[in-house]
Amino acid sequence: MLLHVIAACVLTALEGYLLGSILFGVLVSKTMFNEDVRAHGSGNAGMTNVLRTYGKLPAAFTVLGDVGKSVAAANLGRMLFAALIGTDTLLAPVCGAYLAAIFCMIGHSRPLYFGFKGGKCVLVGAGAALSISPIVCGILLLVFLIQFAFSRIVSLGSIIVAALFPIVTLIYWILLGANTLTVLFNTLCCVIMASMVIWLHRANIDRLKNGTEYRFGSKNKK
Repeated sequence: MLLHVIAACVLTALEGYLLGSILFGVLVSKTMFNEDVRAHGSGNAGMTNVLRTYGKLPAAFTVLGDVGKSVAAANLGRMLFAALIGTDTLLAPVCGAYLAAIFCMIGHSRPLYFGFKGGKCVLVGAGAALSISPIVCGILLLVFLIQFAFSRIVSLGSIIVAALFPIVTLIYWILLGANTLTVLFNTLCCVIMASMVIWLHRANIDRLKNGTEYRFGSKNKK
């Protein structure tokens, strides 16, 4: 059984990282504009920088790709855990989905195929959350939209949602009656995912403190 658990974890981490390393922001910018979006704006490969640089349609394609890859990674991780460990164990198959999500985020931020320079993982994490627990994702999306309606600052909403993610997830799985090990494993994974998002937004946090963070609709994009 231990070997099965190790194999499931290794394979799940690998598939998550390799899928996460596909940067749709870069693929979209190179396909549509023959340039790398990371050469513009914030230097990131995420949807926000694509939107600022190229507009709504390329940003929409980026969203579909980044969310799609995280959904695929999470579902594949769940399948691997179910196939290799089974469904009647202390580690439920959903644990594989959370583990895959972590490594998909690592791949997105440090992509193997694109010089280890990627994005900030918000969409990737959101896609995984949507796949694993739509209710949790819906609650966090509502929080994000309310915050954004008042502040017009994407990064602030991303940081708030990341901080709430482990808490809402913990409550969700307790209410569902999951066993203790599954609850702890899933919550720990969410803490790691949230920490990654917040760490990758450390420059945004400095700008928020200084009052210089970009607000959508503002003429000054600095």
